[in-house]
Amino acid sequence: MLYGLYYITGTVVHAVLVLFVPVLKLLVPGWDIEQRLGNYSGLDRTDPRPVIWIHAASVGEVQAARVLIQALTANHCDGRFFLTTTSRQGREVAVSRLSVEVRCALAPLDTPGAVARSLKIIRPSLYICLETELWPMMLTRIRQAGIPGLLLNGRMSERSLSRYLLFRKTMAGLLGGFVGCAVISRQDGERYHRLGMAENGIRVCGNMKYELQVDDLTEIRRQYQAVLQPGNKKVFICGSTRTGEEQLLLPVYRKLQAAAGMSVVWIIAPRHLERVPEIKNLLDRADLEYELFSRCLRQGRSRDVVILDSMGCLTDLYVMGDYNFCGGSLVDKGGHNIMEPISRHKPVYFGPFMKDFQDGVELVLSANAGFQVQNAGELANLLADHINDGSSYRRTCRAAARLADLQQGAVQCQADMVLQQLSA
Repeated sequence: MLYGLYYITGTVVHAVLVLFVPVLKLLVPGWDIEQRLGNYSGLDRTDPRPVIWIHAASVGEVQAARVLIQALTANHCDGRFFLTTTSRQGREVAVSRLSVEVRCALAPLDTPGAVARSLKIIRPSLYICLETELWPMMLTRIRQAGIPGLLLNGRMSERSLSRYLLFRKTMAGLLGGFVGCAVISRQDGERYHRLGMAENGIRVCGNMKYELQVDDLTEIRRQYQAVLQPGNKKVFICGSTRTGEEQLLLPVYRKLQAAAGMSVVWIIAPRHLERVPEIKNLLDRADLEYELFSRCLRQGRSRDVVILDSMGCLTDLYVMGDYNFCGGSLVDKGGHNIMEPISRHKPVYFGPFMKDFQDGVELVLSANAGFQVQNAGELANLLADHINDGSSYRRTCRAAARLADLQQGAVQCQADMVLQQLSA
């Protein structure tokens, strides 16, 4: 019944949009109404390779699509990639970050006419849906057409599950359109199973967006130990900080020193290196002596406050941090990749502003591998507590290591599912 109402509504909407296409092109030219209606031009009909249609909602899913395509290409996947996004911003990011050989377009509206036309034009051999993009008409039509579908990097919150359970029978039918499902965590897999997905079709692979290369951590630690020479001092690393954030973190550093009862090594790593002079001015006003990390690399550390002025080494440097804070999160800048400290088997501290990495937040907090605070004062108090009683911190260290290990192989695990389906 629900699907029937959805079908009728979609048919009416599609008919109205087709009727007003000329007007819509004038009024909202950026909407790309032709693509929304499933009309895609310029596809090569002479290329015999199978078409792999990957659907990503927006920017975050495009990142997952990028690493998946890279892995498939590295595995000599003989296919063409057609990527669609729900948002224009997602399409723009896809065009800028993906190979020119990947066709990027806006997804068709989930109406009977738009979906049918897009499938007729694209002729996919495989349809890949990333994360939670569950469009009823599309999933129904690919199942009816015999086109295999994969749900990759799947995740589902308890809140979303409670809503979907209200329509469990309908959801079970939609999920039946997938021949396999790769989920980020065991909990995600259990939630999809409760909605009706076959248990034997679910694989826990981790999050391919957050798989980071883990080298020999012992060797990395040895190298930076020689550079920083912290001795018995605690190391507080603030990575990818943004404008105004260092000023908030300065009293945190002071309180951390007081709680430790000794000087603490504070490493400040601005997100943009052009801000180094700004940070120097702040430290000068605070009467704090500092030095640049590039000098430490040459001569060893001689000051307790270090400004990271080199690109590409922050992730490895986290291995030295007793307390690693991820910036862009105490100020409203969208946060940063909190899995970088995790990949070095260290817990992560971060603030409330994490809209660009919300799935990473869910991953870290559900694994008890990090700490989210609401402001700098709460961060200072939490760090002081962890210095005075390290049991909670040590538990989180172990959880961070487990979470990092879980992400390893996430991309290859899901690429293998694609390759197996193409060869079936």
